[in-house]
Amino acid sequence: MRGAATMTLQQLKYVIEVANRGSMNEAAKRLFISQPSLSNAIRDLEEEISVTIFERTNKGISVTNEGSEFLSYARQVVEQAELLENRYLDGKLAPQHFSVSTQHYAFAVNAFVNLVRDYGHAEYEMALRETKTHEIIEDVKSRRSEIGILYLNDFNAKVINKLLKEAGLQFNSLFVAKPHIFISIQNPLAKQEMVTIDQLREYPYLSFDQGEYNSFHFSEEILSTLSHPKSIRVHDRATLFNLLIGLNGYTISTGVLSSDLNGNEIIPVPLDCSESINVGWICHKHATLSKLALAYVEALKESVKITQG
Repeated sequence: MRGAATMTLQQLKYVIEVANRGSMNEAAKRLFISQPSLSNAIRDLEEEISVTIFERTNKGISVTNEGSEFLSYARQVVEQAELLENRYLDGKLAPQHFSVSTQHYAFAVNAFVNLVRDYGHAEYEMALRETKTHEIIEDVKSRRSEIGILYLNDFNAKVINKLLKEAGLQFNSLFVAKPHIFISIQNPLAKQEMVTIDQLREYPYLSFDQGEYNSFHFSEEILSTLSHPKSIRVHDRATLFNLLIGLNGYTISTGVLSSDLNGNEIIPVPLDCSESINVGWICHKHATLSKLALAYVEALKESVKITQG
């Protein structure tokens, strides 16, 4: 094959950097070359292998389905080349790269902490993005993040699965949970074995804002179509937890909480309803996960096991 004879390791590194950054301009800055030089190098490679790796639009670039498959092979080649360099050249470990986008789950942060502790070399560049549901899907689709974490249930599954299919992504279940509320230990409901929706009406309902995609189907909280007499939207987990304590508010989630990260001021209490929450991670269907991504998935499983048990 003509492309196999002329393809260079440098070209593969260029492609991976562009996919990681989601921007030709940002990738060029990281690679210390001009943006036109990088664009030309990518176009030359695409012509050599007869594959369009990136789709270029006015809004930026995105990885094509063919490009996604090519990238999975390119990452393997570059990782193997780095292993060779580390073993036989100067012995210096190459910086490691990994990014994850997630809904606001403490166990996801806990797993990330353990990942960095176990695999953080002298140099690494990692990203943990607690963000909106639609942006999680877009991040993984564009390869800004290798893994995304979100949930499915009977209400949102049709919409979310459609988006995942269109983006060439797959959902991998981590655990299925029954709904709980998170409340302060000072909340009058804290001593109850279970609470009902009616009992919650006098307390402020806290939820994560989803921006322009504030559809019920993108809500991080189940039962999103219910009306609430008192309702507050927030953007980050720290603010939400402060309001749980300061205003005796509540939010609806999985019940999986890390006391190591969040202390003992907030507790989960089972919610009386028949819903279930299937929490999992998403990735590209045809991608070969990096070593760090595989390690993070294992850290997720361990973190969930510890916080549940």
